[in-house]
Amino acid sequence: MSGTSLDGVDGVVLHLPAQGRPQVVAHAACTLPPALRDELLALNAAGADELHRSAVAAQRLAALYADVVAELLQRSGLRAADVAAIGAHGQTVRHRPDLGYTVQLGAPALLAERSGIAVVADFRSRDVAAGGQGAPLVPAFHRAVFAVADTDVAVLNLGGFANLSLLCADGRTLGFDTGPGNVLLDHWAQRHTGQRFDAAGAWGAGGTVLPDLLGAMLADGYFQRPPPKSTGRDAFHPRWLDRLLAAAAPDAAPQDVQATLAALTAQSVADALRRTLPTVQRLVVCGGGARNVDVLRRLQAALPGVECSLSDAQGIPAEQVEAAAFAWLAQRALHGLPGNLPAVTGAAGPRVLGAIYPA
Repeated sequence: MSGTSLDGVDGVVLHLPAQGRPQVVAHAACTLPPALRDELLALNAAGADELHRSAVAAQRLAALYADVVAELLQRSGLRAADVAAIGAHGQTVRHRPDLGYTVQLGAPALLAERSGIAVVADFRSRDVAAGGQGAPLVPAFHRAVFAVADTDVAVLNLGGFANLSLLCADGRTLGFDTGPGNVLLDHWAQRHTGQRFDAAGAWGAGGTVLPDLLGAMLADGYFQRPPPKSTGRDAFHPRWLDRLLAAAAPDAAPQDVQATLAALTAQSVADALRRTLPTVQRLVVCGGGARNVDVLRRLQAALPGVECSLSDAQGIPAEQVEAAAFAWLAQRALHGLPGNLPAVTGAAGPRVLGAIYPA
C-alpha cells in the first residue's frame, strides 16, 4: 500500500486462516524517493506528457513494491511459491467517481514478473463501473478484525484522507471518507518547516486554532453531503487552502494554520461520526496519522464518552492495517468473492474487485 500521504510503501504478509481473524506475519516498509514522490504528486493535476510520465512512474513504483515484497519474504522465511497473491492497491493520482473513473498507478504486470507471485490490482474500478464511489473499500475488512459483539464500533483510517468504517451492533457496516486527514497537514508542514510531516503533531500543538479559517473550511459542501461519498486531492488541495486563507486569515501565522488544519481533521471526523453513528462506544484509529498525537488529542476532546484507541491494541499496528486490508481483498478476488459493500460505496450490488495478473 502506498497511500495519498505519499510518504512511502507499506507491505505485510497476511495469514488468512479458514477460521479466526487474519494474522500479520511480517511487515516491511520503504520511503518513496523524493523525485518519485514529487512526480506522483504532480500527476494529480493536469500536465504535459501525462501518459508517458504516468507509465514511467508506475514502473518505478512497481520496482519499489517488488523490493518490499522481497524484504517481506526474507523477514517471514517464505518463498514466492508460498504466497497466494500480492494485493497491490497502486498509487491514486485521480479519483473522479462523479465522472465514472478512478486511476491508480502501479504496473501490476511488472510486479508479477519481478516477484514471481500473482498480483491482484485495480480494486476500485469495478465498483465505480457499478455506479459506486470505489471507496472506501476497507470497511468489510475492518468488520472482520475489529468488530465487537453488541457494540457500536467505528474505525478511523487517518491517511492522506480520512475514512470511517461504522461497525454497527445490529450487523450493518457503513463507511465513507470524512475529508482531509494528513494531506494538508503534511503540505503545510513541508512548506513552512521543510519537514515531510509534523512529527507527532508537535508543531501544530503549539499553535492557536483560527475560528474564522476553521469555519470557512468546514463550510465546504463536502462535509455536509450524506454518504455514500469519497474524496481526494481533486477536491482538497493546496489551492483550496490558499483560497480560504486569503479570504479568512490572510495574515495568519503558519503555526496557527497548522493548528487549524489539525482541528479540521479532528472536527470533521467527530461531526461525521456524531451524525452517522451517535451511539458509537469505541473508536479504533489506524493509518499513519494515528501517530499525530495532536490530532488524536483534539479528536478525543471532540468525542467525550467515546473510548478512543489505536489499532495496535487490537493486534495490528496502525501503519499495517491498510496493507493488510488489500491482502484480504486479494484473497476474496482469488476466490471469486465480492469485496465491496454497496451500502458503503453506493454500487448497484456486490462485485468481485480486482484484475488478476498470474505469476
